[in-house]
Amino acid sequence: MNNNCITVNFDNKEITLIGTAHVSRESIDEVEQVIRESKPDVVCIELDQGRYSSMSQKENWESLNVAKVFKEGKGFLLIANLVLSSFQRRLGNDLGVKPGDEMKIAIDTADAMGIPYTFCDRQVQTTLSRAWARCGLWSKCKLLASLLSSAFTTEKLSEAEIENLKDSSELDGMMSELSNYLPAVKETLIDERDRYLAAKIYSSVSDKAAGVKAAAVVGAGHLQGLKSHLEKIAAGEESADVTAFDTIPKPGFLARAAGWLIPVIIVALIASGFLFFDPREGWEVLLRWLLWNGSLAALGSLIALGHPLSILVSFLGAPIATLNPFIGVGLFSGVVEATMRKPRVSDTQSISEDVTNLKGIYRNRITRALLVFFLSTLGGAIGNFISIPTAVANLLGK
Repeated sequence: MNNNCITVNFDNKEITLIGTAHVSRESIDEVEQVIRESKPDVVCIELDQGRYSSMSQKENWESLNVAKVFKEGKGFLLIANLVLSSFQRRLGNDLGVKPGDEMKIAIDTADAMGIPYTFCDRQVQTTLSRAWARCGLWSKCKLLASLLSSAFTTEKLSEAEIENLKDSSELDGMMSELSNYLPAVKETLIDERDRYLAAKIYSSVSDKAAGVKAAAVVGAGHLQGLKSHLEKIAAGEESADVTAFDTIPKPGFLARAAGWLIPVIIVALIASGFLFFDPREGWEVLLRWLLWNGSLAALGSLIALGHPLSILVSFLGAPIATLNPFIGVGLFSGVVEATMRKPRVSDTQSISEDVTNLKGIYRNRITRALLVFFLSTLGGAIGNFISIPTAVANLLGK
C-alpha cells in the first residue's frame, strides 16, 4: 500500500485514507492507482457540493451578485475564499496542476469503474464563518494579515517541496506553527474538520454489510486526526452525529457589547467636550473624529481606485457606520462600487486568474469592489483608533 495511505479496520469493514497535497502531480497518480488497485465499494471525497460545483463548472462566477454579497455581510468571507483559492492556484500554476485535480481524478476514476462516491466535507462558507466567529479582535487582525500576505507573496515552492507537505514531520511542524499563531483557526480548520470528515466517512460504510471497503481522498494533514476519530467512533467513544458543527455560533454577550464600545466612547468624548469644557471643544472633538474617520475611509477607497461616488460615500458613510455596530462602511462603499461599475462577463470569466496578481485584482471589477469594501473598512477603523486617543489627549490637556 502507498506510503501516504492509512488503513482503518472495524466490524469487518475497511477504510483506506489516501493523503494528498492539493497541487501535487504525484498525488493525482497515487489517487488513481490506489482506487484502481483496491477496488473500493465507495469513494469518499474531501469536498462539499458547492466546491464540487465550482470545479465541475470550471469555477463559473456568472451568477455571483457582488452587491448582494455585501448586503448579506459576506464580504470578508468572499475575500478569504478568493485569497485561499488564489494561493493554491498560484502554486498549481507553477507546477502545471490545478488545485483539486486529485479530487477530480478520484471522481473520474470512480465513475469509470462504476463505484459510487460521496462528498464528506463541510460547506466551506460554514467552515470560514465558524473560524471567523471564534476569533477575537486580535486573532481576526492576525488572520487578515496572514491572508493578505499569502495573497501577495512571491514565494514559489518546488515540486519536491510540495511533495514534502505530505511528510508527517513537515505537517507536524506546520500544524504546531498554526496552533501557536492562531489556535482558534487551527481548531476549526483542522481539528474540527477531522472529526467532521471522520463522521461522514464512517457513515458511508457503517450501515453496509461486513466486508465493505471504502477509499477516502483527503489532504495529508488530516490523516492522523481522521484515523484517531474513526477509531473512537467505531469504539463508541465519539458520536457520528456532527450536526452541531454545521451551525455558526452566535456571538456571546461580551462580544455583542464590545461592538458598542467604540460608539459609546466617541459619543462620550463629544458629550464631555460640550458639557464639561467650552462648547467649542465639543465641536472640535466632533470635527476631528469626522475628518479622521471619513477621510481615512475615503482614502481606502481611493487607494482601491474606487469610483468617485464610492470615495464620497466612504467619507460620508464612515461616521454613520461607526455609530451603528450592525453595519460597516464597506457595506455602503462596496454596494456603490458594484452598482456604479457593474461586473462584466469578462470579469466573471477571469476572476480565478485575476486574483493571483495585483494588476488583475485592480482590473477585475468584482475584486476591485471587494478591495474598496476592505480598504474603506480598514481606513475607517484606523481613523477611529487615531481620533479617540487624540480627543482624549486634547481634552485632558485643557
